Amino acid sequence: MGEIVACANQKGGVGKTTTVVNVASYLAQSGRRVLVVDLDPQGNATSGLGIDREGLGGSAYDLLVSMQPAVELERLSQIDGLRIIPSGRELAGVEVELVALEGRERRLQRALRSELDRFDFIFLDCPPSLGLITVNALTAARSVLIPIQCEYYALEGLSQLMSTIDLIRDNLNPGLRVNGILLTMYDGRTTLSADVSAEVRRHLPGQVFDAVVPRSVRLAEAPGYGKPITLYSPESPGAQAYRELAQEILARDSALRPGADRTPVWMGSA
Repeated sequence: MGEIVACANQKGGVGKTTTVVNVASYLAQSGRRVLVVDLDPQGNATSGLGIDREGLGGSAYDLLVSMQPAVELERLSQIDGLRIIPSGRELAGVEVELVALEGRERRLQRALRSELDRFDFIFLDCPPSLGLITVNALTAARSVLIPIQCEYYALEGLSQLMSTIDLIRDNLNPGLRVNGILLTMYDGRTTLSADVSAEVRRHLPGQVFDAVVPRSVRLAEAPGYGKPITLYSPESPGAQAYRELAQEILARDSALRPGADRTPVWMGSA
């Protein structure tokens, strides 16, 4: 049975989409069957995996509102084993529509139920808000991956997200857990990044991934070419960081689900 991971943080620009696109790509290259669901109206995960948003014929909007079967909405990516349900422009107004729908918080949970046996990992790329789309993602997910930018206000707003996660646990999804917190945009030339990293690890012991994503020109360029970093610049520091993150996620997943343990083909590679 697959693991559904919501990548969430109500603050924008922290690397949610970059993380989803790249860790999903490395997990697919390890032999896992991976699905990305782009729930952000901006559609950056969609374009970042080389999918043209024009004339899609179906998107995550149809998954949430029309309950169209997920298998009918999936698109192939450039990575074997990685599929995506793209974002459509209609998602921009979907929260207004969801308010009036029955079981509005559980629409995504019901829509993805049939996909759990088809994929090892399903990543939900959430918008930068704690609205109904993110609530749907947290209700459907088994775990949450939280990217945090290495800046002084890194912990600001995290308490609000944690409170939302607690509310979801109490009322909608008691099994929801924090998969891990990922430090992004780390600049090794400054003491600021080192100070922020130390502060986050001190406040959240045991919850922060060892992998740290550096500030990287290559990571910033890759979406413009519609490619994950493993295809655009596989030897870059950003690629190495996401390769290490994928290894950590696999290690944590196999500890929770021993039957899921399979050695990645790139494990230990540079």
